Amino acid sequence: MPVVRASDAVVHEMHGVRFVSYARPAAGSKELCAWRTEIPAGTPGVAHTVSREEILHVLSGSLRFTVDGRTDTLAAGDTAIVNPGATLTVENPGDSPAAMWVTTSAGLEAVLADGTRLTPPWAQ
Repeated sequence: MPVVRASDAVVHEMHGVRFVSYARPAAGSKELCAWRTEIPAGTPGVAHTVSREEILHVLSGSLRFTVDGRTDTLAAGDTAIVNPGATLTVENPGDSPAAMWVTTSAGLEAVLADGTRLTPPWAQ
């Protein structure tokens, strides 16, 4: 049974956001990836279209989610389900940092509004 200790999690930063990767194929997972996303106060979101379903669970603070044009503010304990092919923006317009736990299938790709394709290392 693979175990990833907090001290062994891999940290990535992109667009002013911190991604702390725990489960991914490189860490022993066969199908799923899971990471903690830490979003500082006042951080705008970056719209992207996802290739796989994502489950986003707010751990602390509150975040504004826009999925295919529908916007909702979620607080700690709330969960958003984003289906494959949906366009997602997550932002923290508040005065406090926020964190969420994200789970998806290995191999997730994101396409930015300008057509740039990303294969995030925390989902590989």
